[in-house]
Amino acid sequence: MFSRAFRVRSNTAIKGSDRRKLRADVAAAFPNLSAEQLTEFIPNKEELNVIKIYSHKGEAVTVYMNNRNPILFEIEKALYPTVYTLWVYPDLLPAFATWPPVLQKLAGGADLMLPGVVVPSSGFPQVERGTLCAVTLLGNRAPVAVAVATMATAEMLAAGMKGKGFAVLHTYLDHLWEYGDKSYPPTLAPLVTDSAEKECAEDEEEMEGNEPLSSFSTDPLQHVDVGDLSLKERDSCAIPMGKEELHENRAAETAEDANTEFQQEAEDSRTPQEQMDALFNQCFFHALKCKVKKSDLPLLTSTFLRSHMFSCCPAGQQLDIKKSSYKKFSKFLQCMQQQQILHVKELSKGVESIVEVDWKHPDIRAFVVPEGFSSASAAQESKSEDREQAYHAPEIIPLYGVSAKMVPLFQESGHKKGSILSSSEVRNIIINYVKTNELVDETNKNFVKVNAVLCDCLLDKSEQDEISNLKWDDLLSRCLERLQPLHQVTFFGQEPVVRKGNIEPIDITVAQRSSNKKVTIIKNLELYGLDPQCVANVLQQKVQASATITPVPGTKDRVQVQIQGNQVHHLAKMLLEEYQLPRKYIQGLEKAPKLGRKK
Repeated sequence: MFSRAFRVRSNTAIKGSDRRKLRADVAAAFPNLSAEQLTEFIPNKEELNVIKIYSHKGEAVTVYMNNRNPILFEIEKALYPTVYTLWVYPDLLPAFATWPPVLQKLAGGADLMLPGVVVPSSGFPQVERGTLCAVTLLGNRAPVAVAVATMATAEMLAAGMKGKGFAVLHTYLDHLWEYGDKSYPPTLAPLVTDSAEKECAEDEEEMEGNEPLSSFSTDPLQHVDVGDLSLKERDSCAIPMGKEELHENRAAETAEDANTEFQQEAEDSRTPQEQMDALFNQCFFHALKCKVKKSDLPLLTSTFLRSHMFSCCPAGQQLDIKKSSYKKFSKFLQCMQQQQILHVKELSKGVESIVEVDWKHPDIRAFVVPEGFSSASAAQESKSEDREQAYHAPEIIPLYGVSAKMVPLFQESGHKKGSILSSSEVRNIIINYVKTNELVDETNKNFVKVNAVLCDCLLDKSEQDEISNLKWDDLLSRCLERLQPLHQVTFFGQEPVVRKGNIEPIDITVAQRSSNKKVTIIKNLELYGLDPQCVANVLQQKVQASATITPVPGTKDRVQVQIQGNQVHHLAKMLLEEYQLPRKYIQGLEKAPKLGRKK
């Protein structure tokens, strides 16, 4: 999270009542701290500050400072200790050890893979999925990272120590550490239980008097280059550890490569459907972790798929929801919602949007962008960005539902209340019904005789005694009018969606504001798969006028685009020519200013 520079928003002192509240929150978050430790941790008189920052991904983070060192950081009301705090209270969190060369990768933003975790002879601490843990380096109990376990201890062992083990939040050497006094980890002896480990610890203590430990030297250069330790520098602890541990040290440097090979072998044995499911999961988590920001929400599900997930698809592969086990993108998102990764809501009639994402979810934190994706597909990425903006107008088909009153007319063809039909299907059913019941007027075949069923279904009470026959066109139009209106929308790359009622057109209005200034207002863009924010950005660039997103009056969740001036001409050109939307779905194009000759 802090592998890149962050932006400080505010810096204020913490006063008495706020200190007491913070102390209570710390006591609740870390119950193993004693009363004395709490008072020492959150002192009554020493200077305490709270800093509001934004991470490079736009996440809002609160950082608590003591003596110019960050001691806690808070994300969405959850408190996490920094490495400065863990050096004072090294047993505050359950700890897992890794090899020194791994630290540089963790500080660069990588998560901790299970092949890089050292399995102690005494066994791992028992943790559950989502438990906050500390990461230490072999031979020193001072934590160098704060991470969240992505699986329980039993699951780690059952997986053969392969896969993603911990989602790393903060490390020694990252930008949050740099915000403090940049001190180095202390040397804390491990809690040894094995005789062989005791011997190694004794040897290390003997060497402390002659030469400092290579991993924790006071020389800053050695700390920066901790990932490049030579085998000679490791000989001091390698001799008592033996050849097996030396082999493990070498294996640690290639742990991620081994894990990648394991995943590739597993992929080869999966069915095409399982591989497509895995591809959707990969692109889903990639998009949430690297593409979507909190400020993007609410985000249309169609935009999320088209503009974010598609761009995360590796070169040579293509997302196809029909080839997955989900079959529909809405079902895929429902599955993710059940796992409490995100929340999808229908903000406007028949249009679903992602309104909330839990970026703290272990699955998101544990996701690692595939190696070589960003470098090998840099050119592909730029093309993908162009493809993201390539809008495809949805296919809209009017449909009709059989209402209770119309059931007698349609039951002969096997349809019941709620059956959905196209206009051509309705036409064929009516024609077959008329012919089957011999209702064509013998004297004039342009007319149809009205029997009891047609009378009850199509005629008003005032007409039932007066009308005995109907023209074909009148018969069909009356039938369509009395059926329930529906429409089917098919967005590019998605399954068709059937919605009730007739689709509302894109509504364009021109309003007059103070000082005789005019603004153009555009509503209902979401219904056609258009992101209002994207439309506002494009319009602003085209006409060089201010464009904003405002709530639709009288609604809670719907938004509209508002741009200065009468921009109907530019808007019409964009919607009709660039986006290829049919004119019948756009309302208000006649409000364009009339172009007169300049005098």
